[in-house]
Amino acid sequence: METKPPVIKSESIYRVYWFYWRLLGLETDFPMRKVLDIIITFFVTIWYPIHLIVGVFSERSLGDICKGLPITASCFFCSFKFICFRLKLKEIKAIEALLKELDQRAVSDEECEYFDKNTRQEANFIWKSFLGAYNLSNISAIASVLFGDHQLLYPGWFPYDVQATELRYWLSVAYQVVGVSLAILQNLANDSYPPMTFCVVAGHVRLLAMRLRRIGQETRATQVSVARKLIEGIEDHRKLMKIIDLLRSTMNISQLGQFMASGINISITLVYILFFAENLFSITYYAVYFISMVLELFPCCYYGTLISIEMNSLTYAIYSSNWLGMDRKYCRTLLMFMQLTLTQVQIKAGGTIGIGMNAFFATVRLAYSFFTLAMSLR
Repeated sequence: METKPPVIKSESIYRVYWFYWRLLGLETDFPMRKVLDIIITFFVTIWYPIHLIVGVFSERSLGDICKGLPITASCFFCSFKFICFRLKLKEIKAIEALLKELDQRAVSDEECEYFDKNTRQEANFIWKSFLGAYNLSNISAIASVLFGDHQLLYPGWFPYDVQATELRYWLSVAYQVVGVSLAILQNLANDSYPPMTFCVVAGHVRLLAMRLRRIGQETRATQVSVARKLIEGIEDHRKLMKIIDLLRSTMNISQLGQFMASGINISITLVYILFFAENLFSITYYAVYFISMVLELFPCCYYGTLISIEMNSLTYAIYSSNWLGMDRKYCRTLLMFMQLTLTQVQIKAGGTIGIGMNAFFATVRLAYSFFTLAMSLR
């Protein structure tokens, strides 16, 4: 006996995402949430990148500056993106509400099976990958302090001599460990949401294409029922375009910060590897960091392109429906709907950089160009 595919519930994909926000003192009913929010906002979101910026530029050698700049830039842009997403929580909730409405439209076994075996699994793989990668980086950084030579986790400024006493040293290390752990938690909320949402939206566009192809294919379908399904398809397309508009508003500034952070980190990391790395461990660590900075963009760019591809396929899906024998009014509506779907759909960062594979390959080419330039200077 075949089991029926599970019902589509997009909100199940976002459970871990909202759990990140609750851990940060937001979107929760925890009695002390406001106090927790104020503490994290001041000591992590604001002060943590400031103490790293002052600390790294207090270093006397260029090598130490280049060594500390990647994590400093990462923490700065992490706070920047977190503030951007926090200001857009209303839009994020509106997107999730629209996705729930689209979930209810997918009732056929074909749609449920596709969403469960493709969209849901890929979206869950995205947040699990980010969680695993960020936790490994945090563990390796903490291990370097525990088994290192009595140095801070990262170059940072404190209003006292860190090495004066053991108590001061370990309090400073504890602040950096807790601070970077919370910053990683913020970055999980920042970086997992765009590709995960793009994946879910692309999946719903594919489900809409399935429904559009089936219009008029039933043997006993009447013209009234066929026309009603076409109107429902147009309404689903309107909701998807509303989601796209909300994503443009939500991602506009935050993803621009992501591209800037990747560009800065790629450049500085290459300079450090080529000119200042002193041992194999440093070269390996920063080489992995360099690759991770490049690949961090890949999921978001890939699913950004996938949304455009799936949107472009809607025109043919409409044409593939059974419109023969329908009246003039229906055919006119069908043609207008097809014309509407011909519009190119793309989400841009900062209104200029399209979030897609073209931007990813441009970043890779930039890294390679910078690498060849650095090698020639070396």
